[in-house]
Amino acid sequence: MEAKSETDSPYVGIDISKSKLDVWVAERHRIFENNEDGLDKLARHLAHVEVKVIVMEATGGLETRVALGLSEAGYSVAVVNPRQVRDYAKAVGKLAKTDKIDAQLISRFGEATKVQAQELPDELQLRIRALLARRRQILSMKNGEENRLRQATNAQIRASIETIIAVLEEQLKQIDDDSDKALRSSPMWMEKLEILESVPGVGPVTARTLLAELPELGTLSGRKIAMLAGLAPLNNDSGKMRGRRTTWGGRRTLRAPLYMAAMAATRFNPSIRAFYQRLVGRGTPKRVALVASMRKLLTVLNAMLRDKKMWSPPPIPT
Repeated sequence: MEAKSETDSPYVGIDISKSKLDVWVAERHRIFENNEDGLDKLARHLAHVEVKVIVMEATGGLETRVALGLSEAGYSVAVVNPRQVRDYAKAVGKLAKTDKIDAQLISRFGEATKVQAQELPDELQLRIRALLARRRQILSMKNGEENRLRQATNAQIRASIETIIAVLEEQLKQIDDDSDKALRSSPMWMEKLEILESVPGVGPVTARTLLAELPELGTLSGRKIAMLAGLAPLNNDSGKMRGRRTTWGGRRTLRAPLYMAAMAATRFNPSIRAFYQRLVGRGTPKRVALVASMRKLLTVLNAMLRDKKMWSPPPIPT
C-alpha cells in the first residue's frame, strides 16, 4: 500500500472523455479506461490516497456513469460547471489545454473553491431527466418541420413533412406516457408534482423538469435556488461605479420551462401577475420584469415544497 503524503491534495480531478479518464491524484497524473474495469481500478487506486472530494466537469452526460460509480464505491463527488473551471484557469494563467492539464486544473479548482460534494440523482431522476432531454430534442425537430411546412408549396413535399410531424407527435405522446408511468412508481415524486402543479402557470412539463433538473428545490434558501437556476441578480460594481445587476449561468435546461411558466403566471396567477404589473408600472422593462417574475415564481415553488403546502390564492382585499 502506498503511503499518503501530507502535501497531497485531497481534491481529485478527473477529465472525462469517451475512452479514458485522466485523473490528477496525489500530485500525479494517472490514466484509466472509461469503462467498468477502469472505474474499478480507479476506485482501488483511490483507496491508497487521501480523498476529500472527487471533482469532474459536466460533459453532456459522460460524467453521469463515472460519478455514480465512484459514489457507489463510497467517495464524495462534485460535478462542476466547465465554464467555472476555464475561468479559474484564465485567472491563474493556465491557458494551455491538454487532458493532463485539465485534470490538474479541475483538482486545483476544487481545492481553491473548497467545492462541496453533491447528492447524486437516483435512478428515477436520471430516467425522467433522460426522457425530458429526448422530449426537447423531438420538440425541436417538430418545430423545424412545422417551419418547413409553412414554406413548402409542393404538395408532395407538404405530404412528406406532415407525415414526419405526425410521427414526432406520436413520439412526444409516448414519452409523456412513459414519464407518467415512471412518476407513478414513486409516491414522493407524485406528492411533489401535485404541489408544483397546483400553482397557476406551472404545467406538467415545467414541474417534471424542476424535479429532475433541480432536486435541491425545497431544501435550500430562495436565493441559493435562484442562483442554481441562473436567476439571482449579480453585482457588477467597480469603485464608485454601480453597474446594472444581471443574471447568468445556472442550469440551462431550467430557463425555457420557467420562462413559459412565468409567461402564463403573469396572466393567470394573481400573485405573479400583481408582482409583474407592479414592476412594469414603475418603469421596469418588460423583459426584466419577466425575469424577476421567473425568480419570484421559483422562490414560491421552493417555499411550497419546503413546507409541503399546496397553492392557495392570496386573499381578496376588502
